[in-house]
Amino acid sequence: MFGPEGPTCRELAVQALSSVERGYDLLAPKFDRTPFRTPDGVLDSVAATLAPLGPFTDGLDLCCGTGAGTRLLTGLCRRGVTGVDFSAGMLDVARHRVRTAGAPRVTWVRADARALPFAAAFDLVVSFGAFGHFLPGELPDLFAGVRAALRPGGRFAFPVFAPPRPGHPAFWLLLGFDAAMRVRNALWRPPFVMYYRALRLGTVLRDLERAGFAVELRPLPGFGRRADGAPRGRLVVARAPAPDGSPGQPAAGRVNS
Repeated sequence: MFGPEGPTCRELAVQALSSVERGYDLLAPKFDRTPFRTPDGVLDSVAATLAPLGPFTDGLDLCCGTGAGTRLLTGLCRRGVTGVDFSAGMLDVARHRVRTAGAPRVTWVRADARALPFAAAFDLVVSFGAFGHFLPGELPDLFAGVRAALRPGGRFAFPVFAPPRPGHPAFWLLLGFDAAMRVRNALWRPPFVMYYRALRLGTVLRDLERAGFAVELRPLPGFGRRADGAPRGRLVVARAPAPDGSPGQPAAGRVNS
């Protein structure tokens, strides 16, 4: 895709007509050579924003794919890092691409993000590019599972970016992609849930707060600002309740700039 080492149109078509799990199993060997892989610039910016919030002991990369976010966590967490994904193919690639000589140790777990098998095990959970695979109605249970996986006062962080405006070609590209996926899912089974415009930031923040998180938005360096002054990229940082059971309020409340 967009390069000689990426997947062919036929391979992408086969993937799109599979389930999400099977589709990613098929795509895994070439995933890092597609535009779907989180760019290094995003990873570096997130790492720089999270570093002052540490130190962190144990981290979880939710929907880790081939391990780009897991590698980020190895630079932030002192003891252990876990990557979880439901695609065996993606995990197999990640095992070969993310290695550490010592601490932190890296563990791989095959599991559904909507039914995480962890309880109070992590100080930091991150996720990159995964929310398009969840329908809006699935978010409350997803966020409740993340909160259960966090230790008191732990943080759940993920980047969000300002959507393109209608005058930008990317707006129509994403709109067309989502429309094609809706038609595909209406006509073909099993469904392949992958939507770029289904989730709204306001809905995400509301569901995080209902799950018990205190939420702040931190600007991501390196992405500039829109014409209205709002950051183009922001990091959602949701903090679990503190050890005494009180809400994990950020020091200055929600940061929007």
